[in-house]
Amino acid sequence: MTQPLKKPQIVDAKVVAQSRLFTIEQLDLVFSNGAERQYERMKGNNRGAVMVVPVHQGQLLLAQEYAAGTHNYEIGFPKGLIDEGETPEQAANRELQEEIGFGTGKLTLLKELSLVPSYFSSKMQVFIAEDLYESRLEGDEPEPIGVIPWDLSNWRNLIDTPNFTESRSVSALFLAMEYLAKS
Repeated sequence: MTQPLKKPQIVDAKVVAQSRLFTIEQLDLVFSNGAERQYERMKGNNRGAVMVVPVHQGQLLLAQEYAAGTHNYEIGFPKGLIDEGETPEQAANRELQEEIGFGTGKLTLLKELSLVPSYFSSKMQVFIAEDLYESRLEGDEPEPIGVIPWDLSNWRNLIDTPNFTESRSVSALFLAMEYLAKS
């Protein structure tokens, strides 16, 4: 067994760039062996985010919406930030209602994921939602989000779909299928 690693000491931290969505922080670090380095990271909002894999009547329910990063309409699972004062479970249920028009009677945490942990400090909690019921809340999207039902029995073909590319959605799919296989 390896010995636990000692985290580097943060000697200085300062904001070097900021936008409406992102804060880039520069860290001056000293490692346990004396090596000194400067790293940059995007600071998260400290609230976290959620992604939900909705399962309804033998189908996965996917959201189709515009993604500015790829300038394309992508399909993936409902997701969003945790609002101030919300629990992750409340955020997951709200996002379901805003994005696909369903609430959930059963929500199970599958895993907490990080996105590019070398550069990004945010975490996302991935849930599976079962026992769905129709319920719609108004979201902040500029246009309606498409809902695409996908047969659970055909889940492997989803991976080959050209606009199902987001790594968190692909990870969530595998986590959900493993959970369902054990249920």
